[in-house]
Amino acid sequence: MITTGEERVAVVPLGTTHAPGSVEAVAGGRLLVRAAGLVEVHDREDFLAGRTEGATASLRTREEERATPAPDGGFVVAGVASVRALGPGGAVRWEFAHAPWHGADRAHSTPAVSPDGRRVSVVVPTLEPDRAKAALVYDLEPERNYTWDELVLLDAATGEVLGRRQIRSLASGAVQAWRPDGGAVVVSCWTAWHSWSTWWADAGDDGLRILGGTWMRALTGFLPGSRVLTQRYAEYLFLDDDRDELATYDLDSGEQTALLDLAELAVDPENDEFSSAEVLDGRHVLLPGRVHPEGGPAETRHWVLDADTLRPLGRLDYPLPVGQDITVLGDGTWLTRDGERLHRWALEHGRSGRASGGGGSGSGSGGNAAV
Repeated sequence: MITTGEERVAVVPLGTTHAPGSVEAVAGGRLLVRAAGLVEVHDREDFLAGRTEGATASLRTREEERATPAPDGGFVVAGVASVRALGPGGAVRWEFAHAPWHGADRAHSTPAVSPDGRRVSVVVPTLEPDRAKAALVYDLEPERNYTWDELVLLDAATGEVLGRRQIRSLASGAVQAWRPDGGAVVVSCWTAWHSWSTWWADAGDDGLRILGGTWMRALTGFLPGSRVLTQRYAEYLFLDDDRDELATYDLDSGEQTALLDLAELAVDPENDEFSSAEVLDGRHVLLPGRVHPEGGPAETRHWVLDADTLRPLGRLDYPLPVGQDITVLGDGTWLTRDGERLHRWALEHGRSGRASGGGGSGSGSGGNAAV
């Protein structure tokens, strides 16, 4: 049941634009727009002002590929059995071959490029010829038995392997990201029947060193200093796997620094769902969720949390319908989606009363909480 976080927090509408594909923020004030068979990079402010024709970079992709942009206008593309780097004109700079992915014939992970553009981290599968040592055995394909996956660090200019470390996963999906200062890379892998596992590593020109990790939690973002935000999902795979949580960890010490049991925000803990939390800025975390009030239809709600303690500060008081997807932009603003429309928002910092510029009545009573 709800015990906290019900204070209303005012938001300021900053504009609306049309975007049929998914959108994510990338470094340098850019947006990556993904549609079927196409990825494009746009200047953030131009795109959100409706000037969507002038992509600064674009790439046609196949269904099984996963691509991420490089700072110079090129792309790094993961496929079924290789990772390749492309220059701004589409020419192949290098290609790193690896074993074909286990399971579905598609890339299971998108590469991550370091903030300075000099290094690339990738998760790749590893064949194991000795069946007795294999972690995954294909009875019908004796040549495709696998041991645990590897995290590999590549030179972005040449494709040279700078380091590689085994990680205990057979990933059906993986997410990875670099700490904004480039001092560490964090990777989260989901393995069927084993939930999420997350590792953080020192990744420099001199190699790759695993610093620590955690289980049953997935990376969601970075906080000031050396902290990382993770989320646990109730997957009901194990006895103690019946709850949703947010937690922060210090990458230097490996210690957990804050914890929030999301049952504190739930209406119906057994059925409510919490989508991936997003770090808005150094002080705030946004958390979307879908709750099921007794006797009424399901509702989408967004909460704002204190970034240091994960204490709920209140529920965002939107004047328009919003979905569960949130895209933070790195400048203290964020996007929500309503069909093919993207709405941009900011917190009304330190002020009470309704947000101005777009108005509309809120759903709560009384004033709004100051954040």
